[in-house]
Amino acid sequence: MHDETIAIHGGYTADSTRAVAVPIYQTVAHDFIDAEHAGDLFDIRVPGFHYNRINNPTNDVLEKRITALEGGAATLAVASGMAAVSYAVLNVVAAGSNLVVAPQLYGATYTYFAHVLPTFGVEARIASDDKPESMAPLIDERTAAIFCETVGNPAGNVVDLEAVSSLAHERGVPLIVDNTVATPLMLKPIEHGADVVVHSLTKYVGGHGTTLGGAIVDAGQFPWLEHAERFPMMTTPQAAFHNVTFASDFPVAPFATRARSVPLRNTGATLSPFSAFMLLQGLETLAVRLDRHESNTRAVAEYLAADPRVAWVGFAGFPEHPSYELAQRYLKGRIPAILTFGAAGGYDAGLAFFNSVELIKRLVNLGDAKTLVSHPASTTHRQLTPAELANAGIPPEAIRLSIGLEHIDDLIEDIDQALDKATTAA
Repeated sequence: MHDETIAIHGGYTADSTRAVAVPIYQTVAHDFIDAEHAGDLFDIRVPGFHYNRINNPTNDVLEKRITALEGGAATLAVASGMAAVSYAVLNVVAAGSNLVVAPQLYGATYTYFAHVLPTFGVEARIASDDKPESMAPLIDERTAAIFCETVGNPAGNVVDLEAVSSLAHERGVPLIVDNTVATPLMLKPIEHGADVVVHSLTKYVGGHGTTLGGAIVDAGQFPWLEHAERFPMMTTPQAAFHNVTFASDFPVAPFATRARSVPLRNTGATLSPFSAFMLLQGLETLAVRLDRHESNTRAVAEYLAADPRVAWVGFAGFPEHPSYELAQRYLKGRIPAILTFGAAGGYDAGLAFFNSVELIKRLVNLGDAKTLVSHPASTTHRQLTPAELANAGIPPEAIRLSIGLEHIDDLIEDIDQALDKATTAA
């Protein structure tokens, strides 16, 4: 099936009620057939449902649908995008490990890497840019993964996935990527060598700013057993989990199986079945929403680029953008619906624009049906130093717009009046 069809039908076979919409299984637990069945479920010897902190039939449909869209082996749905990032990392690190990270990151992800992981004895080595030659010197025998965003938020850079995945695999580590901004309908990172894909389903998949959710997709391709010394959590019997060896006992999707059995089962960032249902509703219309997001974004970018009140525009759809060629290569000519720009007048003008919008909403989400504005230097990335902001591709005056589905004339009118106030204030 094509992606548009998978997003509506994938992963679901009607139950005995023949319900066309995926039912919400609002239950905490499921009845065991007998003691043997219970033991088999706890030992992960048979598939099935028993306690909904670990899995749920509604969530299972969402997981299968995301797996099909990404071309992976299995997916774990969790309570938020940050839970997905956290669990994907915790699945392969231990005290003394390090990660090599591209600097263009969502603010909370940057904070997690730079300030939270070190409290667990895990170092995030943040590269100077997203290029493999900047990452290579940071990799050593304790490196557990390379992490990047396929399209950086808010920088809008596009990573050369094939080059970075080649580096990762040459050095014996998996590539973990966040594909939230591009979505699997624009980019399928597994086709370009990614081993694990994470999503904030809160954004474009949900699409309406109503529901938190995250996903971890296991490509099922990384050769864990070839790197047994680096990844004992995957390649040796785990006493706490009935001596399971994830890489050999679950060869199809060992990463996703361990993420469900260890971090999710024991720390509990569980996606509720009602949230899974809401995300499934959003996913059904993702393809048509992306078309409108994209056309509106290009129109806004062209308006801003032609306006003398604007100092610069960061939009990967423009040939002069540093990621233009990579966007053409990996996104097949499509452009995600975020852009950045700087109003003439610097930081003060940026703040004044942020304060002056009327239709556009001031918040730090993205991928909503509504157009959203943020000023990263004073909100999502305010904890970064000036040098760290520059490294992440965020000038102090930068405004990030997540363009929604409104009529383009109304968006331009609001941007126009806000620019007037911004330049006057500056």
